[in-house]
Amino acid sequence: MPEQSTDLRETVRRRYAAAATKVTEGGTACCGPRPVEIDENFGSTLYTPDERDTLPAEAVAASLGCGNPTAVADLREGEHVLDLGSGGGIDVLLSARRVGPAGKAYGLDMTEEMLTLALANAARAGATNVEFLKGTIEAVPLPAHTIDVVISNCVINLSTDKPAVFAEMFRVLKPGGRIGVSDVVADDSLTPGQRAERGDHAGCIAGALSFAEYREGLEAAGFTNVEITPTHGVADGMHSAIVHADKPAAS
Repeated sequence: MPEQSTDLRETVRRRYAAAATKVTEGGTACCGPRPVEIDENFGSTLYTPDERDTLPAEAVAASLGCGNPTAVADLREGEHVLDLGSGGGIDVLLSARRVGPAGKAYGLDMTEEMLTLALANAARAGATNVEFLKGTIEAVPLPAHTIDVVISNCVINLSTDKPAVFAEMFRVLKPGGRIGVSDVVADDSLTPGQRAERGDHAGCIAGALSFAEYREGLEAAGFTNVEITPTHGVADGMHSAIVHADKPAAS
């Protein structure tokens, strides 16, 4: 991996490790865990009160995403779901409830501190149909054709090798599988330099693809029926968006 990419990945890892540590240490205070400080475009406010109230407070406090992928992925009983960049586990736990005891929800994260927090949150929630894996989203430690749905919440934009991420999503999905992703996407008119002016890489801004780039990347990996729908602005010309795509049944 090029040195710059390695440096960016380490910057991302340190940021999310610090976020996990803050939530964990906040859990020892009298009034429960303190949420990671972010604005209204990111975090637990993007989930419904009913969803937040059914989860461990530590999972809610550690939410750093830009959407609610479990609400748009149309999860069904018995399905196997993979959450790329699962953090404190909020989307894994919500997915586990939607797929039921016959299904399973996997969470993948590269940050040891987040994995520790996620495992603790799964235990607090009494979730038995979840599994957390350590690894990167560019090299998913799961066999091919084992997942029905891939979700992710504001993580793909953090990768420095998005073609590898798209290829891995396609590989692990069963034929006929699908993705339901929340991510930050840039207007097609913004250059990479202009995106970087609006925010840093670890803050989910500088590394965002444009709408056209996102579509082209998914289609190059083999996905069909790509839909990218903006939901709310996160910076000038930058949007949180819902991304849907299918793996052909004949794949």
